[in-house]
Amino acid sequence: MDFKLKDKVVVVTGGALGIGEAITTTLANEGAIPVIVGKDLKDNLSLSDTLIAQGNKCDQFVANLNDPQQCKEVVKAITQKYGNIHGLVNNAGLNDGVGLEHGSYEGFIQSYHANTVHYYLMAHHLLPFLKQSGGSIVNIISKVAETGQGGTSGYAAANGARNGLTREWAVELLPYGIRVNAVIVAECYTHMYKNWLSSLPDPELRKKEIESEIPFGNRMTAPVEIANMAVFLLSNVSSHTTGQLIHVDGGYVHLDRAIKGNL
Repeated sequence: MDFKLKDKVVVVTGGALGIGEAITTTLANEGAIPVIVGKDLKDNLSLSDTLIAQGNKCDQFVANLNDPQQCKEVVKAITQKYGNIHGLVNNAGLNDGVGLEHGSYEGFIQSYHANTVHYYLMAHHLLPFLKQSGGSIVNIISKVAETGQGGTSGYAAANGARNGLTREWAVELLPYGIRVNAVIVAECYTHMYKNWLSSLPDPELRKKEIESEIPFGNRMTAPVEIANMAVFLLSNVSSHTTGQLIHVDGGYVHLDRAIKGNL
């Protein structure tokens, strides 16, 4: 399917690694111009240079999105270079394990800020340009807000806020024809996930245990599967879809775990 994204400029936060890398790559393969925003120049260039060498278009800007001033400055730099911006993917974040029992006020606020505030700021600063283009916003969100995880209050609260902001923005931006949707991620097999598994006593056993709880196919979601949905939502192929929280998770969140005994 032609998503009609050729030469469309899409900003992807955290676009150099993991799910962000898959989204950036998928956008580039669709002929778009993905603009990576990430804090590590080496990571940014590694992906952008690879995509350009393959004949695609890609760009990158360095910014620490935990710093509100850098959010503002990076948007200014991107828009000065490109003018028209057609999409934003809010993706950057970290499950940092700031819990209730062993957490603190300072840790909770820092976690919430690091995982939510830049979603707002990037959309806020890019909004004048998205209004001009009638662009689209996609928020990447963790299922933790719905399912809980334990020991990660800051991240859970941040993702609950991301859910709320998705629908709030969808309403507020209706007059401008800007669609806002979210892709909800559960167990996605990224490099970060692999690193976490490798820290456990028996990584393969734990992986099999987790996969047994994923109803569809008893396997983890691949990053490209998240990317495919994100790119669909960015494109006008999904022209009447807004305010949706779409779970790409093999049924992990909503299907009854008891069914695994019947498969």
